Amino acid sequence: MTEADLEKEIERQLAVMREGAVEFYGEEELAARLKVCLEEGRPLRVKLGMDPSSPDLHLGHSVVLMKLRRFLDLGHTPIFLVGDFTARIGDPSGRNKTRPALDTEDVKKNAATYVDQVAKLLDVSKVEVRFNGEWMDSLSPSDFVRLCSQVTVARMLERDDFSRRYVSEVPIFIHEFLYPFVQAYDSVALEADVELGGTDQTFNLLMGREIQKAYGQPPQAVITHPLLVGLDGVEKMSKSLGNSVGISEPPEEMYGKVMSIPDSSMSEWCRLLSAGEWGALTAALADEPTDPMARKHELAHAIVSRIHGTDGAQLGQEHFRRVVQRKELPDDIPEVSLSLGGEGGSKLFEILVSADLAPSKSEARRLVQQGAVSLDQNRAKDPTQLLSAGEYLIQVGKRRFARVQLAE
Repeated sequence: MTEADLEKEIERQLAVMREGAVEFYGEEELAARLKVCLEEGRPLRVKLGMDPSSPDLHLGHSVVLMKLRRFLDLGHTPIFLVGDFTARIGDPSGRNKTRPALDTEDVKKNAATYVDQVAKLLDVSKVEVRFNGEWMDSLSPSDFVRLCSQVTVARMLERDDFSRRYVSEVPIFIHEFLYPFVQAYDSVALEADVELGGTDQTFNLLMGREIQKAYGQPPQAVITHPLLVGLDGVEKMSKSLGNSVGISEPPEEMYGKVMSIPDSSMSEWCRLLSAGEWGALTAALADEPTDPMARKHELAHAIVSRIHGTDGAQLGQEHFRRVVQRKELPDDIPEVSLSLGGEGGSKLFEILVSADLAPSKSEARRLVQQGAVSLDQNRAKDPTQLLSAGEYLIQVGKRRFARVQLAE
């Protein structure tokens, strides 16, 4: 490769890395390192970490997962780091109070699903999958003291969420200060050249640069990406807020959820999720579309196809048109058999939870009170309504159905 060709290749790769990013810290340093890597035939090591704080990844996570895939396409080594150790601390990013720590069994249970979910977007046979418990569980107390001696308390309080809590006299526990140190040390252990993350992770990611320098390593480049807004079009996507689309959800559910987003969110969703693949649709949505419903179908089809293939997207589209637009009953309504809860019958909100139509009793109550639940195609009004033995058709929202058989 000539010097001119080498410079062109470096710029081509940097352009891919910049695409969709908010900030690119250390770009000039990385350009010099990339030149050496290309000359030596050595790939960059690109780190993306996620804590198994819940069992499900969602489309918001796919923004950075797809960027990791783009690094793989460029010939570099993607590292998907499962934070089984950091999940036991709890990431304080964006929190106005202490995040409850998870116990080891919950972390293991959640982590067990992550690789399978990532495999829907990445060829995991080409990904270095690591767990930070590998090195953190064996770190000695003296090692921890050395790690924590690299940064002052004043520096930690520069972090927005910590400074807000400190000024508001909301307690900050010492273990929360440890989280950025551990995430940073992961970059040392993995010898990362690049780390990806959302804008809410900026402090932690930049801490990695500082700690790497303290341990005699060249600092990683940091590339941050926007946070995907959820189904409500207001808050960032989060399972705890009930506005997420899970990567492992069936195509019918995924398609229907995408179709429910506000029209105002379509352009942003397409821009953040496209990963350089949906140029025509991104351009069409950049201006106010003349037929927003048709464009939303295109967006839903593109998203579902990426995860479930074109057959899955077609299935989701047919289900949406039949059940939501034409208000017909789906062909494959799941059947659930339950036992009566007491002599007087079972309460509706409890049945919703038992039939997996609602994640919790409080959410089930809310759904009924908001008019989102139908019982035998009549809107239910009382979450405590008692149902006796028999078969019931229950619908929650526009897309979730179950035939529930209550038996004594």
